Amino acid sequence: MDMLMIRNRKFVLHALCFVLIIFGVSADDTRRSLSQEKPERSNAPAFARWLVSENSWGVLSTIADDIAGAPFGDVVSYSDGEPYRGTGIPYFYLTTLDPTTRYALKDHRSSFTISEYPLGSCGQIDPENPTCSKITLTGKLNEVDADSEESGIAKKALFSKHAEMKNWPKDHTFKVYWLDIEEIFLIDFSSDPKPLTVDQYFLPGKEGRWE
Repeated sequence: MDMLMIRNRKFVLHALCFVLIIFGVSADDTRRSLSQEKPERSNAPAFARWLVSENSWGVLSTIADDIAGAPFGDVVSYSDGEPYRGTGIPYFYLTTLDPTTRYALKDHRSSFTISEYPLGSCGQIDPENPTCSKITLTGKLNEVDADSEESGIAKKALFSKHAEMKNWPKDHTFKVYWLDIEEIFLIDFSSDPKPLTVDQYFLPGKEGRWE
């Protein structure tokens, strides 16, 4: 398998399992090498992964078929993994009582926007200021198979950041969803987006690899 071609979360999960087997380390004892420290802005892949992993909510936009296909955005909670174990893949715990989810089930095309501002690392500047970073991940929102191993991993990741989710009403039929990322738009200093591919985001080169 070409290690430079990472396109979905299955590869990420398989790669993690491979590392655990090779090094004989249990999942509970493993810590991702991703650091809490804010990476240099020049390192776009590491910075993007830091921004996604450190945050816990953003704006998820789907296509509203009942308002002539206009975009519909909603604030949602998410997690890309347990603390210090981010995968880069946003997982969501959603219900079809929310129109965002209903729209996505009809048209999977979605975008998810995250700002650095909630992290408190932007100082006193306005959130729209380009030096306060933001990232938009565009792709397709899909439901995770409830009987899969991934569903358990995703719930553990979500509940580690959003403990109250475990007690949300059962009759609201919350389910786990994931964003299959196809495009990345990153602003982390100037108004021009940083060039960043999905492959680079999931598997940075030497300059983008976390030590």
